[in-house]
Amino acid sequence: MKIELPQVGESVTEGIIGKWLVAVGDKVEKYDPIVEVVTDKVAMELPSPVSGTLREIIALEGETIPMGGIIADIESENEEATPTNAKENQPDLEAHSKPGKEIGTTGILLKDVAPVGPTGSGGIIDSTSSQGDRDRKTRIIYSPAVMRLAEIHDVNLEMVTGSGRNGRVTKKDLQNFIDSEKTPVDSKNVDRDDKKSANTDSVPTENTYPNVLGNNEEKITLSPVRKIIASNMVKSATLIPQAWSLVEVDVNGLVELRNKVKDDFQKREKVNLTYLPFVLKAVSESLKEIPLLNSSWNEDSIILKHQINLGIAVAAPDGLVVPVIENADALSISGLAHKLDDLTTRAREGKLTVSDVQSGTFTVNNTGALGSIASQPLVNYPQAGIITTEAIVKRPVVVNDAIAIRSIMNICLSFDHRIIDGEQASGFNRSVKDRLESINLNTQIY
Repeated sequence: MKIELPQVGESVTEGIIGKWLVAVGDKVEKYDPIVEVVTDKVAMELPSPVSGTLREIIALEGETIPMGGIIADIESENEEATPTNAKENQPDLEAHSKPGKEIGTTGILLKDVAPVGPTGSGGIIDSTSSQGDRDRKTRIIYSPAVMRLAEIHDVNLEMVTGSGRNGRVTKKDLQNFIDSEKTPVDSKNVDRDDKKSANTDSVPTENTYPNVLGNNEEKITLSPVRKIIASNMVKSATLIPQAWSLVEVDVNGLVELRNKVKDDFQKREKVNLTYLPFVLKAVSESLKEIPLLNSSWNEDSIILKHQINLGIAVAAPDGLVVPVIENADALSISGLAHKLDDLTTRAREGKLTVSDVQSGTFTVNNTGALGSIASQPLVNYPQAGIITTEAIVKRPVVVNDAIAIRSIMNICLSFDHRIIDGEQASGFNRSVKDRLESINLNTQIY
C-alpha cells in the first residue's frame, strides 16, 4: 500500500520530510506515528493509516514532497502474503487497467485522528519494461526532489545508475552524475565563445558555492523549519511590494491599568496579563474600522476577509511560528489573554496542530519583548499587513506645553502597497494609536 502525504489545508502545497520514526522492515500499528513532516504552517507527525510492515521508504529525510506525493510503501496485514521480490517484479496490472484510479491512501493527522484527502500522485513515475527490455521487469520510482533536480540540469534519468533499492535513483546518485558531467546549471545560456568558458575548471561559476570551509568557518546544516522560513521570507520579499510606517504611542494609561490589575488577574485567571492582549484588542477593532488591511492580493482582485483572525508571531525552539486567534474582535481583553497564553505555550512546546496556524488574516509581532524599539517586519504572505509592538520606554515628551515623563511605545506597520496606500496605512496606525492611548484605569478587561 502506497502512503501519500496528506493534504492538510488549502494553502499548504508541500512538506519537508523531517525524520522517519520507523525503518524498513519495522512493523507498525494503525495510527502509530511513522514520520515527522514539516510544512510552512506547522510540524506534525504523520500516523500510519494501516497496520503492517514498512516495505520501502520512498521520500528521504530532507526531501520536499508535494501534498499527495507518495512517501512510503507499507505491506498491510490485509494484503495477500506475496514475497516482496515477486511483487516488485510484477507490473501493477490493476493500475494500468484502470487509468483513472488513484493509487494510495489518505494519511491521518495525529492530533485529531481525522482523515484528510489526497491531492494527486505527487509525481511518481511508473516505468514498466518495454517489449525489447522485458528482462529488466523493473519498476523505477523517482522522487519529486530527483525529478526537479533532473529538470533543472536537463538530465535524462534513464542514463543515471541508481544505488537505491531495486536500482532506484537517489538525489545523491543524480548529483554525482551531474558533477561528473561538469556542466554548469545555466550552460544553455552561456556564450560558448566567452573567454571564461576556456577556464571553467579553475574559475567558479556564478552560482557555485565553495565546498571547502576556511580555517575559521563552520557549516550549519539547515533544518526543515529553517528552510521553510527562508522560502517564506523570500516569497514575501519578492512577491509583495512593501511599504513601512512607524508611529509613537503614549501608553502611560495602559501601563498604569496593567500594573493595577495584573496581580489580581493572575490569581483569578491563572494567566499572566501582558501588554499584548490590549494591543490585539486595539488591532482587531481597527481592522473592523479599516477592513482593507484585512485582505489579500489576488492579481485581478482584492479579497476582503470578513473574519478577523490574528496571527501571533512566536519564537519557538525550531524557528518562528504564527498561531492564529480566530474571531479576535469578538473576544474581550481577558479572553485574548487566555487564547494568547494557550497558543504561545503550545507553540514553545511544539504541540500546535495544523488548525492552530491556518486562516490568519493579519499578523501581530511583539518584537518589543526582544528589546527592539523599531523594526521593519516582512508581511506574512499572502496577507496585506503586519504590525509590531516595540519596547515600552520612559521618555520626556511635551504634554500640554510642559515636559513630562511618559511611557512611550512605537508601533511599526509593513503593508502590501498594491492593496494599501499611505492614507489607509496612516489611518490604521492612527486608529490603533488612539485606541491604545484611550486606555485608562476605568477600561474594562472582561
